[in-house]
Amino acid sequence: MAARLLLLIGTKKGAFIAESDGSRRSWNLKGPFCAAWPISHVIGDPVSGTIYAGGGNEWFGPAVWKSTDRGASWTHSSAGLAYAEGETPIKAVWSLAKSKAADKLYAGVEPAGLFESSDGGETWTHIAGLRAHPSREHWMPGGGGLILHTIVPHPDDACQVWIGISAGGIFHTADGGATWEPRNRGTRSDYAPEDQRYPEFGQCVHNFVMAPGMPDRFYQQNHCGMYRSDDGGRSWHSIEAGLPSTFGFPSAVHPRDPDTLYLVPLNGDQAGRFMKDAKAAVWRTRDGGKSWASLRNGLPQENAFMGVLRQAMATDNLDPAGVYFGASGGQLFASADEGQSWVAIAEHLPTITSVETMVING
Repeated sequence: MAARLLLLIGTKKGAFIAESDGSRRSWNLKGPFCAAWPISHVIGDPVSGTIYAGGGNEWFGPAVWKSTDRGASWTHSSAGLAYAEGETPIKAVWSLAKSKAADKLYAGVEPAGLFESSDGGETWTHIAGLRAHPSREHWMPGGGGLILHTIVPHPDDACQVWIGISAGGIFHTADGGATWEPRNRGTRSDYAPEDQRYPEFGQCVHNFVMAPGMPDRFYQQNHCGMYRSDDGGRSWHSIEAGLPSTFGFPSAVHPRDPDTLYLVPLNGDQAGRFMKDAKAAVWRTRDGGKSWASLRNGLPQENAFMGVLRQAMATDNLDPAGVYFGASGGQLFASADEGQSWVAIAEHLPTITSVETMVING
């Protein structure tokens, strides 16, 4: 059966879906969905075909939207997405993840915390062990707030999950969320005193991804550098040599090659946070971060004052793999040849907050 590829796009004014066949030569854009709510993250479950969108803000409150018909209709629920009385109310859902090892859906929220659902997002339960960690009082808001923005479940072990908090760092659980340990050793804090440059927690992690077929290998884009771990995040080493900047937000791993990673470095946290020299480029490594090359064919090389947010880059699992990213100015770029060439498949969308892919056969 012919494959259909869906790009699931979160924006500050609703969710969008761009659809193509396996050739990825032409695209049909639909939306906005979710009543034009601020949507932080949209994911899909290729097994069931269900699409989930998380979002909200201090005015709307948090919710997870759901579509079982490729976006034709949507429902949403916030049941259980709340802390105990007296705690700071939850503003929004920032990240979603579907466990492959268990029938669970996870949601990361602001202020930072983790929830799970066993009924497809209809009801939610707080995983209280994370906020009970003794480091919690030291978590500090990043530029986007105190958010839990990255969730990576282990592909085979339902008890293992990694999460990222800005600015708290990466944490891991091996017992389904009852207890957590920080996994940040080796990532530096450039603004800390010299003797506190490598803290156990408190880092401003921007994004991290698990390598395919290697659940102990992770790549991390941090506020202060680019890193790789080969032991499940217990230790990290720098792989930023050869990049134009140590600062950026998104990363996306190749679907089959654990040594291939894509990045969009920006010009720095104090220099505007756009692509260096206002020339758009995606950077790729094919050797696990030992060397990097820029990919620019088809991307604007003049006046490209674009930023790309932490969840706004993804790959598909077709062959050759597709690579996609969405910019702060509403441009959506696609490559059907692993980054060798690019084309803009949408422009003038609201600020793009996330891009994910879902391949459906038939």
